[in-house]
Amino acid sequence: MSEANELVFLPLGGTGEIGMNLNLYGFGPPDARKWMMVDLGVTFSDLRTPGIDVIMADPSFIEERREDLLGIVLTHGHEDHIGAVAHLWPSLRCDVYATPFTAELVKAKLIEAGIEQEVPLKIVELGSRFTLGPFDIELVTLTHSIPEPNALAIRTPLGLVMHTGDWKIDPDPVVGDDIDIERLTQLGQEGVRALVCDSTNVFSPGESGSEADVAKGLTELIKDMKGRVAVTTFASNVARLESVIRAAEACGRHVVLAGRAMHRVTTAARKTGYLQNLPPIVPEDEAGYLPPENVLYLCTGSQGEPRAALARIATDNHPHVTLSEGDTVIFSSRMIPGNDVEIYELQNLLAERGIRVITEKDHFVHVSGHPCRDELARMYQWIKPEVAVPVHGEARHLLEHAELARELQVPQAMVLKNGLMLRLAPGPAEIIDEAPNGRLYLDGDILMPSWDPAVQERRKLAFAGSVFVTLVLDGQGKVLGEPQVRLLGLPEEDGSGISFEERALDAIDDVLDRLPLRKRKDDAAVAELLRRAVRGAIRREWGKKAAVEVIVTRV
Repeated sequence: MSEANELVFLPLGGTGEIGMNLNLYGFGPPDARKWMMVDLGVTFSDLRTPGIDVIMADPSFIEERREDLLGIVLTHGHEDHIGAVAHLWPSLRCDVYATPFTAELVKAKLIEAGIEQEVPLKIVELGSRFTLGPFDIELVTLTHSIPEPNALAIRTPLGLVMHTGDWKIDPDPVVGDDIDIERLTQLGQEGVRALVCDSTNVFSPGESGSEADVAKGLTELIKDMKGRVAVTTFASNVARLESVIRAAEACGRHVVLAGRAMHRVTTAARKTGYLQNLPPIVPEDEAGYLPPENVLYLCTGSQGEPRAALARIATDNHPHVTLSEGDTVIFSSRMIPGNDVEIYELQNLLAERGIRVITEKDHFVHVSGHPCRDELARMYQWIKPEVAVPVHGEARHLLEHAELARELQVPQAMVLKNGLMLRLAPGPAEIIDEAPNGRLYLDGDILMPSWDPAVQERRKLAFAGSVFVTLVLDGQGKVLGEPQVRLLGLPEEDGSGISFEERALDAIDDVLDRLPLRKRKDDAAVAELLRRAVRGAIRREWGKKAAVEVIVTRV
């Protein structure tokens, strides 16, 4: 006899970290569950992952059960929620559901990957309701820093789950509809088993603020500026793009878009009815004909990305955009943790050229797209869940969010990490299993697991360089010619003024002097002795363990 039905929640990405969201909801008995996926995103690499482009959750758990995966539902169009769809869909091969603007962004990625004809991309309208097997899904309009953010009201025979995605309460959104407080309240009155909710700003008191106020702040700031002005922000924040364009118009400036993402997002926005009735955008190659006081560049690169438009402008390598002394760059964005080094380097490059840099610390030019504590409290007042499940935050955010939920009289608050399976119903919420989970790295066009030896070796090379040794022996074990040593990424000399190449050669000679001919028959053994000797000699003088590769050739 089959076991009883269960409703479970399983995060594989985005819980205990910010980014690469991948959430699974399962319904049915343990041996015959049907699954739906909510979001499939990426996060970006840092100095710990040299050469890696993006990072995403490993979907192997659900890949093995893809016959029971009913679909992927996308809450909104940010990269950490949609960025892995084109990379991972071929191993999942199910329907993908998105609202019109999000679908346009996904479609562009599918075209780039050459699979747009294969992926069944289902466009669902805002506020609509559809069914995936045992899951009855209703989209509820929220506000966020991108058009068409949706909460999902997921009804099942064992109860209703609210999955918020990313959200905030914006009392005066520049783009899109207001948050649907009436519908959220009605759902709370219907009875909500669990609220799976954004935790990003749980440590921030008060409210996140309105996009309309940013528009006013930008206008006030720009109106008295001389010279060229560049504003950098997240391209996906369509409301911010409109705020900047309106501010430029009010200040007598023409807007020029700089950066591929700016063009991609504005095209998607216009196709789906946003960014209408705005002044024309000036092409990049015509901007140079405008007087400096009449131009405003809207640029990608607010996080210091080396290939983005602003980085190229800062190094004077952009083909069409030039800034010089007396011009101004406004960072209309927040600094994402981990990007501080790159952002400060970029800002210093600009400052050294006499370009004024303004950030959110200097003027009111940014508001967050995530709920602060007062907004979280209001959501709990509307929804009144029996169980709180904090997601989309680091461990400390989740713990603080759970504590806040308890203060708000939520009966249960469950803190998870990726891979922990939570039974939401029947009975009290309880962790019942742990699924395999991990990360996949996109290295060029190749997906590899985070534990791949190539990634581990690359970290070593980035930290302490490498040494390559070539030794030629004859059949008796005699050395033919001089050993060849090549060093990459090491200092030329040690503290005594002796080159590391000379240190390596001395170590090789010492090993060969102590190794009789009869023991030189095994090439692998000789190579390992030389590797250890060279590595030890360099470590004694430098204090670092260089990667050493020895090739023994026999003639």
